[in-house]
Order: sequence, then structure tokens, then C-alpha cells
Amino acid sequence: MKKTVILNLAKLNYDHQIDLSPISALTTVTAYDSSSPEEIIERLQGQDIAITKELPMGKDLIAQFPPSIRLICEAGTGFNNIDLDAAREKGITVCNVPGYSTEGVAHLAITFILNHSSSLSRQQIMLSRKNFVNFTEHLTVPHFEVNGKTLGVIGGGAIGREVMKVAVALGMDILVYDPIPRDWGNPRIQSASLEDLLRQSDFVTLHCPLLPETRHLINKERLSLMKPTAYLVNTSRGPLVKEADLIEALQQGKIAGAALDVHEVEPLSPDSPLFTLDNVVLTPHIGWQRLESRQRLFKLMAGNIEAFLKGSPINVVS
Repeated sequence: MKKTVILNLAKLNYDHQIDLSPISALTTVTAYDSSSPEEIIERLQGQDIAITKELPMGKDLIAQFPPSIRLICEAGTGFNNIDLDAAREKGITVCNVPGYSTEGVAHLAITFILNHSSSLSRQQIMLSRKNFVNFTEHLTVPHFEVNGKTLGVIGGGAIGREVMKVAVALGMDILVYDPIPRDWGNPRIQSASLEDLLRQSDFVTLHCPLLPETRHLINKERLSLMKPTAYLVNTSRGPLVKEADLIEALQQGKIAGAALDVHEVEPLSPDSPLFTLDNVVLTPHIGWQRLESRQRLFKLMAGNIEAFLKGSPINVVS
């Protein structure tokens, strides 16, 4: 039986509720909560398959992999942590797992939108500071319906489409910027240029991959196109947004607020100005971490491994 090593299981199974049997039914499984670069090389010895979640695997590290390693399974959709050229040179197949957290990420984006529409987080911040003015006098924070508002969706892939589905149910009008304009099958959903989307939207939500051409897609120039009453939501990839420009726009009131599940550098530094801003909601990249999504991830990884062992690998990115 082939051997699989999971190099940082704690990131995937932090609550010890995940069933590993989909993979252990196919191969033996050795799991470690975390692994340093030095430990990675040691722990790969005699293994055939490596599972990692966002562990940096650069050229120098991969060059040291033992010849037994034939497959790296990235436990997620993004794979920019792995040097694909280096893996290819070693004859190692790399696969990812698209689609496992579509609903979870989309629901988080919608949660962020609803949060800002009623200033839930801002009101909790006020209470934590013993500021009870919203109770004792009158409401002092933004509070509005989302129906009839315009949502700009940048990226019309699976997650973007799931966001649109829920947003339409909430009565929102949708503008979509996608490299492939299409008929979205609903009069409330229309394609738009990026510039028009930014100018017209009350909320802008990002759902596109991190590529050279999308890095810093949202920068000072494009933030300046947004309404001063608009909010930016990013549950996709942190470097899509030039964080320094966003911070400046938030501090100067050029946009109303932001909600960020991903950050330009992760983990977000404790001294980031983002932590000081009342009009920002921050979460530590949790969109993919719902229990159901993580269990689905292991089921789909098992599918990747099974296909590889049969000689017909799927979801190959290298």
C-alpha cells in the first residue's frame, strides 16, 4: 500500500472533528500537526504522497525531496505556495482541490455585506468601549437595507456565481466583471467593465484568482473610482488588494468600509493599521474552514489520490 504524509494537519483539523478515512482507505496515513522545512524533508522519507495546506514549498526545498515522493496534494484551491517548475523538474505531480468551499466562502462574503449594512461589528466595538449612545439616545451608525443596492462581483467563477445567487435572493442588483462576458440568465445580473462596476456598486466583492495580472487589481487609482458610501469585500486572495492603498482610502473616508478574510501578507501583522479601524471587519482566512467544507476537502483529496494511483490524475496544476 502506498504511503501518504500530511504535513500540517492542525491547519485542516484544528477541532479534531475531521474523518481521515477517505484517504486512509486508499493509503497508509502519517500525520503531523505542523512541520518546519527541516522536518518536511525528514518526514517525506519513504513516503509516496505529501498533503500540505499552504506550506511554502520553494525550489530549494523541493530539490531535496526524496525520489519516493510522486504526488503533492495541495489541500485547497490556491497553489501559489508551491514552485511548480521545481516539482516538474523532480517529476512530481501537483494537484489541488477546487470547489470544496464554494458555499462557505460565498456565505462569508454575504455575511460581510449584511454586517456592514447594519453596522453590527461597529456597534459591538462601541459597546466594548462602554459607549451606549445607540441605546440611550439614537442610532449613530449606518443602517440600511441591501435590497435595491448594487453589488459588484469581480470574478464570475463558482464562488462569484454562488454569491450572485444569494444576493439576487436578497433583492440586490448585480454587476459582474469577468474576462469572459456572458449572459448570466437573469435580468438583475449584468456584465460591466471594471471601471463602471467600481463607480456604480454599493458593495464590491472579489472572487478571482491571484495571477500576475490580478495582483494589486484594487489599488489607489481604482479605489478612487468607488463611491464614498461603498464597501470592499475580499474573501479571495489578499494580494488582489494593495493593502497600503486600501488603508489610506479607509483612513481618509474615501470608501465607507471593508471586510477582509484574506490579507496581502498572512498572518496579518498585529501592528497593522487595519486592526485600529472601526469601519473594517477582519477574519483570519476562515472562508474555507467551515466543518462541512473541510470534510468535503478530504473526500475530494481522496478522489485526487485514487485517480493518481490509477494512472489518470485529476486536478493537476503542475
